[in-house]
Amino acid sequence: MQAYKLNATIDESGHLIIDEPLNIAPGKVEVIILQPVPSLETSTESQPEKPKRQTKIKALQGWFEKTQPTPSDFDPDQARWEALKEKHNL
Repeated sequence: MQAYKLNATIDESGHLIIDEPLNIAPGKVEVIILQPVPSLETSTESQPEKPKRQTKIKALQGWFEKTQPTPSDFDPDQARWEALKEKHNL
């Protein structure tokens, strides 16, 4: 199965409107819709450094201290897409 990533919008009547032209062969397709969640954090540069993460789970306390924060260029949608492609052998 070939995979495509497109940008689209849902109008007020609930119709899916694809923002860019698509040149694929006619036939049935499977559609997966991922709606982005608005981020509460506006900028990491203007905010003071976050305190260490606290947890009530004792087994995770040391693990949190050893882990690195996610890189600034990390794209969760891309990581999710890569995992789906690997899972379904795309």
